[in-house]
Amino acid sequence: MATLLYRLGRSSFRRRGRVAAVWLLLLVLLGLGAAVFHGPSSDKFSMPGTESQRALDSLAREFPQAGGATGAIVIAAPQGRKLDPAAVAPVVKEAAAVPGVVAALDPFRSGAVSADGRYALVQVQFGKKLQDITDAQREAYLKAGSSAAGVRVEHGGEVMTSAPEVGGSEGLGVLIAAVVLVVTFGSLVAAGMTLLNALIGVAVGMAGLYALSGVVELTSVTPVLALMLGLAVGIDYSLFITSRYRQFLAEGMDREEAAGRATGTAGSAVVFAGATVVIALAGLSVVGIPFLSVMGLAAAGTVAVAVLVALTLLPAFLSYAGTRVLPRKQRTRQSDSDGGEGFGYTWGRIVTRLRVPILLAGILGLGALALPAQHLRLALPDAGAAAPGSPAREAYELTSEGFGKGFNARLIAVVSAADPEATKAAAGQAAQLIQRTEGVLAVAPPQTNAAGTTALLTIIPKAGPTDAATEDAVQAIRAQVATVAGAQIAVTGATAVGIDVSEKLADAMPVYLLLVVGLSVLLLMLVFRSILVPVKAALGFLLTVGSTFGITVAIFQQGHLADLFGVDVPGPLVSFLPILLIGILFGLAMDYQVFLVSRMREDYVHGDTPRQATINGMGHNARVVTAAALIMTAVFGGFVFMDDSIIKSMGFALAVGVLIDAFVVRMTLVPAVMSMFGRAAWWLPRPLDRALPNLDIEGERLRHHLTTTPTTAPESPISR
Repeated sequence: MATLLYRLGRSSFRRRGRVAAVWLLLLVLLGLGAAVFHGPSSDKFSMPGTESQRALDSLAREFPQAGGATGAIVIAAPQGRKLDPAAVAPVVKEAAAVPGVVAALDPFRSGAVSADGRYALVQVQFGKKLQDITDAQREAYLKAGSSAAGVRVEHGGEVMTSAPEVGGSEGLGVLIAAVVLVVTFGSLVAAGMTLLNALIGVAVGMAGLYALSGVVELTSVTPVLALMLGLAVGIDYSLFITSRYRQFLAEGMDREEAAGRATGTAGSAVVFAGATVVIALAGLSVVGIPFLSVMGLAAAGTVAVAVLVALTLLPAFLSYAGTRVLPRKQRTRQSDSDGGEGFGYTWGRIVTRLRVPILLAGILGLGALALPAQHLRLALPDAGAAAPGSPAREAYELTSEGFGKGFNARLIAVVSAADPEATKAAAGQAAQLIQRTEGVLAVAPPQTNAAGTTALLTIIPKAGPTDAATEDAVQAIRAQVATVAGAQIAVTGATAVGIDVSEKLADAMPVYLLLVVGLSVLLLMLVFRSILVPVKAALGFLLTVGSTFGITVAIFQQGHLADLFGVDVPGPLVSFLPILLIGILFGLAMDYQVFLVSRMREDYVHGDTPRQATINGMGHNARVVTAAALIMTAVFGGFVFMDDSIIKSMGFALAVGVLIDAFVVRMTLVPAVMSMFGRAAWWLPRPLDRALPNLDIEGERLRHHLTTTPTTAPESPISR
């Protein structure tokens, strides 16, 4: 692999104009495709095989007029006064006139008025599904009741669901990344070139994603996740290769040869690291959840593009940059101007000398941080977690104030039978059973379709959408209606869908974790030709995941330090966060594992003692891994400032996970364990050694090839 990438790096360096032109052309074409074929995002979390999804599919067939998007306009009179029907009627009329609305129910006729007469709910039914509602329809819906005098009007319901906007807060992470690059390289050219290379890769990946959105339904979170990962790994991969290029230049190597060597050695590690991220993300498809599969594949695509850009466009940029990638004082001499050993060597010696107490402290500390994870609860976020002051949040809070939290957690029981009489009887019996179920506040009279074969029962639970009591109530309702004979009854609605999604994801998480850990052991065995190194890496990954879950639960679910991170309403974590976190952190953890341990193996193979090889690995790579981890943390951390609760929790968890894995697990526990194992760390049974292919991540075959094949004579880096 290293030899192939070496040739690719030299070729890209020599043909810099063609390479840059190809990427620019690709960016333009994909950008045009995105502009022409861009489709709307959706927050529909379909879950094939679940009861709630079967009920929704049945509604679409048998009761299509009830299958469209819904809205709820909340009207409140001033304190101490009751609503006048004359003040509510204009709001109902305006809502009914909104394009696409098929019904707007007068609350005084439907009974949706609070006991004190101060609050009313206007139920609005659209003819089309949520993903088909246009911005113009949403704007018209928001204006309904805007002229009402003497009352407060708030607009909520699923129709108010909107995609998170990518704004200036994420740019803060990029700015911090730029500062870290400047400090690391000591060169504005090197920092700017690395950042530009990553941004081009992100732009290409995002353009391709949006170009496909016209034919592939994307959730609103998918592009943000792809952007988050594309930026982080794009900068890191370019950083690794540029750092190795500068090292070869400082040793007096010809620029083209240095670009080839950097691409062959650091580029091999980039390919492996990127492949692990891609495989882990694409592996989300095996869970069998469509929206999660799309999220994983979209993010995997941006990571793959980041790898390709780092291997091809970066050498072309290095050709353009010349020796300006080096600090000014380093351009005047061939030898490295840094002189003595850096902090990485010092830290490596400390860790290897105090390995036992460091191991105990690290393991016990991470274990303590993981304790809150045992209380992990999962749910899909509701409007109560929307940005403060947003229409959806205001309507949610006003509804809870006037009617109770359960009115934001409406459930629907779909009753289907062979004939109208059987449907009517089954619906009546089901209503009585549901009303007596613990946790249920009220059940509305059944609504039937034109044929009379399908009836809907609207159920109001006592607790809110993400409360544990509501989940218990849904399970109890399903158990009760299962006893009704002569009809098929299924419970659905946004709250029930969220419960089913969370349950299926929770069931899939252990299987996926086992898949990821097994994959890590196999891949690292191929790379490092060792048994103990992969096992140690997998156990370290489990420590990272556990402690990251624990910290995230403590802040976002339990509310500790919630104000510090802008968590307005603590609650369950979003259902797909844990499984996404496992996939993403696995790939990122392997990044640092490869870059650190590959140098340890390289020096050990060349004759160093296990302890000295460990110290050398830390000394050579600690600085670049530190910079990479800080950059990735800054990029992920920038998303914590977004209002969207899903993106906020995702950015926080990834930022914390990277910090823990890079600085505690990989740069502290790993060298401690490696020095403790000694030569046993590199042991591999001979039959297995012969059976496994040699991937040559360290570039050993490349060195042999270069020593036996004439190359361009080395020249000073300042001679061109």
